[in-house]
Amino acid sequence: MAKTLLIEIASDVICPWCYIGKRRLEKALETLKGEVDARIEWLPFQLNPDMPAEGVARAEYRRAKFGSVEKGRALDARVAQEGAGEGIAFAFDRMQRTPNTVAAHQLIDLAQSQGKGEAVVDALFRAYFEEASDIGNAEILAGIANAAGVENWPVGANAPQVAGQEERVRDLGISGVPTFIFNKESGLSGAYPPDMLAQAIREALAKQ
Repeated sequence: MAKTLLIEIASDVICPWCYIGKRRLEKALETLKGEVDARIEWLPFQLNPDMPAEGVARAEYRRAKFGSVEKGRALDARVAQEGAGEGIAFAFDRMQRTPNTVAAHQLIDLAQSQGKGEAVVDALFRAYFEEASDIGNAEILAGIANAAGVENWPVGANAPQVAGQEERVRDLGISGVPTFIFNKESGLSGAYPPDMLAQAIREALAKQ
């Protein structure tokens, strides 16, 4: 009999390791079929809480963050190699802007309240990282919401609720993503390989 396990994931949709971590978690859960009935909830975390509402040019952002465009490209190449192993075709060379993700997190929150969170999270990751779309753009977000069948977007967005959720995430001491929290008791931070995620899940199940 499979045991129910709450898996909360602190994540930002412009974090490439969060996309990789999502794919690795899916692989881990596939190996645990029959053992675990996972209930996944996404928690908001902005990598850039001071990002202007309109975002910034990605080249400018990477230069400021890593000191040079060249260093940013080297890091992108490493991430792209890791992503390829998970079936992700990162389009770093086509990405023009680093967006503000406040609205994207609000969309995820609304989608989760309607049982459509997974579809929206996946669509946001895919749009940004593989299609090089600006997921801070209202039209892009509306298209993702519509395709996933999310109702009442954007008027149904609950900005105070999402801001409160992120504040609670930071109050837990989480400073890097992805962070996986199992049954609100144990956690694992980083895009670990599927076998390590599976082991952490089994350990969490054993505590129930």
